[in-house]
Amino acid sequence: MESLNVMVRSINMHIKRYNIGATKKVVCLHGFTGSSSTWEEVISYLPSSVEVLTIDLIGHGLTDKPSDIARYHVDEQIEDLHAIFQQLEWTHFTLVGYSMGGRLALAYTSKYPVHTLILESSSPGLADDGERQKRKLSDELLAERIMKEGVISFVDFWEEIALFQTQKKLSHEKQLLIRHERLAQSAVGLSNSLKGFSTGVQPSYWGVLSNLSIPVFLLAGELDLKFCAIAKRMQKELPNSQMEVVKDAGHAIHVEKPKIFATIIEEVILEEE
Repeated sequence: MESLNVMVRSINMHIKRYNIGATKKVVCLHGFTGSSSTWEEVISYLPSSVEVLTIDLIGHGLTDKPSDIARYHVDEQIEDLHAIFQQLEWTHFTLVGYSMGGRLALAYTSKYPVHTLILESSSPGLADDGERQKRKLSDELLAERIMKEGVISFVDFWEEIALFQTQKKLSHEKQLLIRHERLAQSAVGLSNSLKGFSTGVQPSYWGVLSNLSIPVFLLAGELDLKFCAIAKRMQKELPNSQMEVVKDAGHAIHVEKPKIFATIIEEVILEEE
């Protein structure tokens, strides 16, 4: 594994590369409060014939946390990803995105070509302007709370939301690893990410789905009823999609069922051949 910082459009972004030089290419984008480390167990189950690139998105992990909120907007992050892919000369790859990272993966794919898209517990955003404004205000309040109370207090709150209750069934050791990754974030990075790239801020991509001709694989955890419903709606709009519901899993399938998640990625790549 190679871990390094790369200069991308005036900011330093942290990336990791596994199995460098392998023919098959996969990019993995983490969710809010995550980092490239979230994918390590999944990668351990993938064959060495697959090169994997993981990226700390802006405001997260070891990537810069600029003060300019506009720098976190989806259009900026799309160009950050594209700059990285151009530096690495990657043009044919599978793009995997989880939750927030899935929103970004879908947004990227709406502008630039990828071979295959895998969306885990992801959404195209909110189509209703009123819902989007309500969510924007809610996320801004949460962002202010993070700055006022700090990361530890926020993580204590975040761990208790309904979306992550299934993670309490994981081993104590694994729960501590997840908590450590969340606590490693910065208040400024998380706050600015919410203000610049929350579901309430980004535009809706529901209207883009019918134009995507590439293969799109939609993954949802059986116990995550909200995102199962969203995935079903997305599948109706996508012309070339498949949906898989992972049994006994919640929102973060790659964390709760890493071996199954790796198997799905491998099967998707094999379908390309």
